[in-house]
Amino acid sequence: MVLHAAFPPKRSGRSADISNRASALQLSPRPNRLSLSVKYPKGLTVAMYDAPPKTTAGDAGSILIMPPNCPPTSNLFMSYQTLPPQNDPQPTAPATAPVPLKDIELESTQTPELGRILGEVGVSLLVSTYQAGKLIVVRNDGEGLVNTLYRDAVKPMGIAVGNGQIAVGAMGEILFYENVPDNCAKLEPAGKHDACFVQRYGHLTGDIDVHEMAFDREGRIWFINTRFSTLCTIHGSNSFQPVWRPPFITGFASEDRCHLNGLAMVDGQPRYVTALGESDVARGWRDRKADGGVLIDIVSGRTICRGLSMPHSPRWYAGQLWVCESGKGTLSKVNPVSGEVTPFFEFPGFTRGVDFHGPLAFVGLSQIRESAMFSGIPIADSADERICGVWVIDITDGSLVGILRFTQGVEEIFAVQALPGLHFPELLAKYDDLALGTYFLPKDVILEAPPAQ
Repeated sequence: MVLHAAFPPKRSGRSADISNRASALQLSPRPNRLSLSVKYPKGLTVAMYDAPPKTTAGDAGSILIMPPNCPPTSNLFMSYQTLPPQNDPQPTAPATAPVPLKDIELESTQTPELGRILGEVGVSLLVSTYQAGKLIVVRNDGEGLVNTLYRDAVKPMGIAVGNGQIAVGAMGEILFYENVPDNCAKLEPAGKHDACFVQRYGHLTGDIDVHEMAFDREGRIWFINTRFSTLCTIHGSNSFQPVWRPPFITGFASEDRCHLNGLAMVDGQPRYVTALGESDVARGWRDRKADGGVLIDIVSGRTICRGLSMPHSPRWYAGQLWVCESGKGTLSKVNPVSGEVTPFFEFPGFTRGVDFHGPLAFVGLSQIRESAMFSGIPIADSADERICGVWVIDITDGSLVGILRFTQGVEEIFAVQALPGLHFPELLAKYDDLALGTYFLPKDVILEAPPAQ
């Protein structure tokens, strides 16, 4: 018996409608298994999925699909129907390990002064793009130019930095990296790197759609659990530990009721969050995504302001509360008492992902897709060109001082995180030889080890 997968998929949760970009192959030689092949313009992935128990010929239903290595999608339900055994059930592709997506062409340009500016203020950037499945290290190459290092990741979104660590929210897990300075001497070109981040471990969260994250002053990780509309941390072996949810959310369910997304820390503790709506029903925020966004004070539970257009990335910096009204392409200041919103800078893109260093604001811009998700918001209706990249703004006078623009491969950015004090950091791939040869041991164990002969 084999299973036949049929497109288009039914919508489930926040699944993207990929019916115009994907197709399903059928048939598997193994009983009660579904061989799914999803083909995208840039690559191919193959995976195996279990059929429901006691499936017999002629049964029909749906099965939850979690395509690996497919940043453009999230979970989706695919319909199936069982068929009698075929005479020639050989698959057209191996049905064992997933086949990785093909490499995509990645190109970027920058304004001439950007590299110099990064060098002068002593900062590099780490950027996440779930659409392209990359973590991007943006750094000064020492000659006034910008060097961009790309590392693969499955749906990378939120980034947190603190105490020599980097945390990245990815598909179903949070990845933790640690700086190993001794590795810098082993990197090429010699003498150029001043940090080398190696992946230590991952905490499995399940598919909760992790959005923004931050370390608190004790080094604990906090993150937005968008599917469950909660602010969470990690406790023991639990997938996640819910700590807070908006007052208007009355239940605990994986329904993305308000699209909770942004997190701002004040004095090393969570203080402000953003959501795309005040809905208490599954995906109800979509009904008013153009102007239903809110900014909430966690401590008091008070909604500071309403009527925001797809707000993201709240930040507290230099005694000021900031927020992106992504639907309008702006970075704005907010009075936390009166709730007054004052636009500070308007950008030619969907603003999401902000960090500050010194007098500079680093703001992520996305082109946004032509889809139902973004339809009806002001920036989508604008005839102006929308770009993807990182813009650098001087917050002392509101001037634009530099631009990094992604011209191919990267169309959407989620997080932009400053790496203060680092001029040329390295982020090793998980299975890089140097990463595999890096060992973390207690100091007493190292001291007791016999010297090399």
